[in-house]
Amino acid sequence: QVQLVESGGGLVQPGGSLRLSCLAAGSSFSIDRMAWYRQPPGKERELVASITSSGGTNYADSVKDRFAISRDNTKNTVYLQMNSPKPEDKAVYYCQVLALINSVVRRFWGQGTQVTVSS
Repeated sequence: QVQLVESGGGLVQPGGSLRLSCLAAGSSFSIDRMAWYRQPPGKERELVASITSSGGTNYADSVKDRFAISRDNTKNTVYLQMNSPKPEDKAVYYCQVLALINSVVRRFWGQGTQVTVSS
């Protein structure tokens, strides 16, 4: 099994910056894709950004050029650097990991961390 522990959420002012972290803990697994999703109030969950094991990235158009996803494979951790956030970025942010366990790819979700953008 893989447990995802998220941190870094909170209140940030528009135009400020915030960094989210997600640690994948467990044993006997290898991580493939890591991603951040978010669920704004009253809306469905949506992809924010993803990163492959080789470092390839993909972003939602709404956050491109403002947010940056990165990962530290030595720490099994993925980060989301949020620069110049806007009020519409307010949401619960979830980490997602695809892990290979006993030759089977499984998907895991973090518990979510609240991000509020307000002055």
